[in-house]
Amino acid sequence: MIQLRNLKRNFSKSITQPGYAWKAFKQRLLSYLTYTIHDGYSHYPETVDLFLTYRCNLRCKMCGQWGTSGTSREMPPEELKDELSLDEIYKIINDIKTFKPNVTLFGGEPLLYSNWEKVVSRIKEEGMRCNIITNGILLEKYADSIVSLGVDEIIFSLDGPHEIHDEVRGAKGTFDRAAKGFKLIRDIKKKSGLNKPVVNISSTIFEINYKHLDELISIAEGLMASAITFHHLIFLSKEMYDQHNKIFKSYYGMVCNDWKGFVRDSLPDIDVELLLRKIEDIKASNSKLKIAFYPNFTNDEIRRYYTEFDFTSSGYGKKCLSPWMVSYIFPDGSVRPCQSLNFTPGNVRKESFRKIWNSEKYMRFRKITKREKRYPACTRCTELYRF
Repeated sequence: MIQLRNLKRNFSKSITQPGYAWKAFKQRLLSYLTYTIHDGYSHYPETVDLFLTYRCNLRCKMCGQWGTSGTSREMPPEELKDELSLDEIYKIINDIKTFKPNVTLFGGEPLLYSNWEKVVSRIKEEGMRCNIITNGILLEKYADSIVSLGVDEIIFSLDGPHEIHDEVRGAKGTFDRAAKGFKLIRDIKKKSGLNKPVVNISSTIFEINYKHLDELISIAEGLMASAITFHHLIFLSKEMYDQHNKIFKSYYGMVCNDWKGFVRDSLPDIDVELLLRKIEDIKASNSKLKIAFYPNFTNDEIRRYYTEFDFTSSGYGKKCLSPWMVSYIFPDGSVRPCQSLNFTPGNVRKESFRKIWNSEKYMRFRKITKREKRYPACTRCTELYRF
């Protein structure tokens, strides 16, 4: 239900967002109980991630969608343009409001979806929490709406100081544009006497930025962030990718093409001992920010994580509970139990999310996943270490 190593991270969130933390705990407990008691059936998810669009205005180097080998680059134009209509999204919101999950708006870049403001408005009208994961490029343009609509949390991907952030993002000026947006949001919140949205920084450890991780603390403070989480880089070998797909072909008759965007020919060019020193320095800082590293690996696990393709945690993330806790709805309406698995038990354009959630196809997937505990690529997936 909650990984023991994540207790500190969850406790920090319970202090800054107590209502959200308590509701999430209850939802996870119910899902964990159905995982334990039933064979495939699940209580409704804590979170529904709604991918508003595949489109993105950046080409971040490490991104599995639009990065150097990202799978969205290979999608036909008509698929990239495919998005749920506003009426279709309203139907989803009306369907899931009965169990009131947290709704996270994702992409691509969700602020590129033309009606994102109406989507947020309806989510909040129905009493649900709404988070937005964004690259920050459009924050200045939409700052007033983000605050006035009551967005609960912004998760912003920050990769380093100005030059490094822009290099990773693949475009000059991205750091400055995001910073202006956050400062405007800060000013609007202050003027309005509001404390939302909470700003949380997410930073992926990468070859280009790992020597500068400590510099992100003061930058995050300047952006008035509440927390910063450093995420370990997601990558896997071609052998692991093939092994993973062999299992999926045998069970489900399909392959997980989206994992292809994380395949590498060689291990990341990272000096692990230097990385560990950076991590220790950050942990020892006296910043008021809530600081976390995720997954929360030990030093020995971090060494193995970056120097071995065939990584397995010593005692963390033995089984995947994500298909009982979270669900993903993609721009074409397909519902997935995991972002990168490509397996879909149904489509909201054809039937309701609640009907899909405990459909025969979804429950069969959970039964197999419970028996397998995890699939080969799961050891590189952050969801394995979340619950």
